[in-house]
Amino acid sequence: MTLFDQIRRDQDRSPATGLPGMLRWLRHRLPTGLYARSLLIIILPMLILQTVVAFVFMERHWQLVTERLSEAVTRDISAVIELIELYPEKEDFDKIVNVAANRLNLIVSLEPGTELPSPRPRPFFSILDQILSDEIAEQIRRPFWIDTVGTSRLVEIRIALGDQTLRIFASRNSAYASNTHIFLVWMVSTALVLIVISILFLRGQIRPIMALANAAESFGKGQRLSEGFSPRGADEVRRAGLAFILMRERIERQMEQRTAMLAGVSHDLRTILTRFRLQLALTGDGPEIDSLNQDIDDMQSMLEGYLDFAKGEVEEDVGRLDLGELFERIEADFALHDRKLTWKLEGDPLVFVRPNAFTRLVTNLASNARRYAHRLDIDARHTAKWLVIVFDDDGPGIPKEARDDVFKPFYRLDEARNLDASGTGLGLAIARDIARSHGGNVTLEDSPLGGLRAIIRVPV
Repeated sequence: MTLFDQIRRDQDRSPATGLPGMLRWLRHRLPTGLYARSLLIIILPMLILQTVVAFVFMERHWQLVTERLSEAVTRDISAVIELIELYPEKEDFDKIVNVAANRLNLIVSLEPGTELPSPRPRPFFSILDQILSDEIAEQIRRPFWIDTVGTSRLVEIRIALGDQTLRIFASRNSAYASNTHIFLVWMVSTALVLIVISILFLRGQIRPIMALANAAESFGKGQRLSEGFSPRGADEVRRAGLAFILMRERIERQMEQRTAMLAGVSHDLRTILTRFRLQLALTGDGPEIDSLNQDIDDMQSMLEGYLDFAKGEVEEDVGRLDLGELFERIEADFALHDRKLTWKLEGDPLVFVRPNAFTRLVTNLASNARRYAHRLDIDARHTAKWLVIVFDDDGPGIPKEARDDVFKPFYRLDEARNLDASGTGLGLAIARDIARSHGGNVTLEDSPLGGLRAIIRVPV
């Protein structure tokens, strides 16, 4: 776990108090992907703007128009009531009904009795019911009953007049701004069109970034660059992609140069050592000759270590490796050396890694435990994202203060143990280098068996 992951985990565990805590809680709940965040940056302001516009429109325009229409209808009803009171005759009422129908678009009738129906429940969202009721109460000031829910195109109004009830049917369009939904439909439709366009545009812009991220991740795992990868997208993304390609080429050239240099030097020195060995063989036997032969053997072993380190830098194609077969081979090797090994594997035994390099990584760590311990337990877990292999032994271990240094090339422990029996100090350096070439790492901890715990953790 990196320092950043540790800090982030500690922040997640800390209590969310006050405004900073609320902001931190909200930040951890928001999407982390660039595509999702870009959509939020575009969609949220659009939704907020349209919500504000719709609220202002309904609050100012829609309500104002409905008030004026309801006021006009109520004024017409008030005029009809006044005419009925001025001309109470039957013949006059028929004329008033005709005038109301032809000129005011009102259907008027008188019914005996003044008992009004019980008030109907008001709809949850209807400004017409509230505004029309207020206008009738303010202008006519008589007992009334209205129904704005029944017939969709008409509004029924009943008003008590003396011993009779005036029943009126008015057109809903005359008292209510009913075409306002067209504005909302257009607003929502244009918002959806803009969102679709934004999604398509962002997908085109995010795709080159995702391709660059995948290429960088593959390079970090030691895999070859995809044949179809090329810098695309905006100018900044193209520059980043081109910079990545140039950086990868420089790193590969440096690796090739170092490999070639180590291989050349080791080959030349091996030739000289072979010549020394031949000359010593012709000289004869003796204690001094035996000491010189031992020195030559040590130098030969060191050169082999240098060559192994150089081979670790050679690029290898990713292939399939069966962990079960690998552990079985290591178990057979332990049995030959009278050592005990137990292993457990969870998940798919087949992993996609650089087979030779990864085999060498696992074998080196196991051989290290075989040299300095009597028992080794291997616990491997292969999940959808990670491959974790834990080595626990009962050997002397490595002091905590030296666990970072043992991964440095040519570092040797004076006590306890070192991965290379030859003492070149390249064993753990090579192991960590292979793990990091796969995008992972090798770490050392205390083992519950009393020795050393080595953990390989690589992404899959």
